[in-house]
Amino acid sequence: MLQDVSFSVMRGSIVGVLGPNGSGKTTLLRLIAGALRPSNGRVTLEGADVLTLSRRDLARRVAVVPQETRTTFDFSVLDIVLMGRYPHLGPFELEGASDLAIAHDALRATGTDDLASRAFATLSGGEKQRVVIASALAQASDALLLDEPTASLDVGYQLDVASLLARLNRDRGCTMLVCTHDLNLAASICAELVLIRRGRLIDRGAPETVLTTANIRSLYDVDAEIAYHPRARRLTVVPIGRAQ
Repeated sequence: MLQDVSFSVMRGSIVGVLGPNGSGKTTLLRLIAGALRPSNGRVTLEGADVLTLSRRDLARRVAVVPQETRTTFDFSVLDIVLMGRYPHLGPFELEGASDLAIAHDALRATGTDDLASRAFATLSGGEKQRVVIASALAQASDALLLDEPTASLDVGYQLDVASLLARLNRDRGCTMLVCTHDLNLAASICAELVLIRRGRLIDRGAPETVLTTANIRSLYDVDAEIAYHPRARRLTVVPIGRAQ
């Protein structure tokens, strides 16, 4: 349950949401996506309450990138990306040339154009994540909501996804809300962080302001060292052990 959580995401920015398991991060994304109804308060997109928007209109405004995507049928990568065009098609309308062009542009933007004819189920975890991000781009929404985008990926794919998100924000102005446990991902790509514990907001601000030893201890019951890394050109967080 979320209580007294209030913040805004500016167009063209990346905002990260940090918190331990069960803190309410995924619930927050579901509220923004209109999948849950708040018992108090409201969620607005450019002034419009999400509960007043049709599913199609809401999908034109926000695209969700889940932590894991499973398919029942043997869809190709291009099929998955074209699914992002659904909010822009009428009932029983098939994708046209413009939809295909948008899908291929999204594949190129995510470096997955060479995978277009591959079966989605045969891809690695990192490849799947980039394809799902491509589908979200093809949706042409105002903002992306990403739930643990680097979870279950090896270090190389984690870096690939982080670099992709930063590039999409820089080159395309993509607005993103990223829920993550990865403190170093958050420090590297987010302009602002929102810290949630037990459903309550405990701090928010720039990474260099809120990524403190006290906040990390409060969130995760962990002692950590935080320092600016000259080669990475950002803050780095090194967990030391359980808080004493």
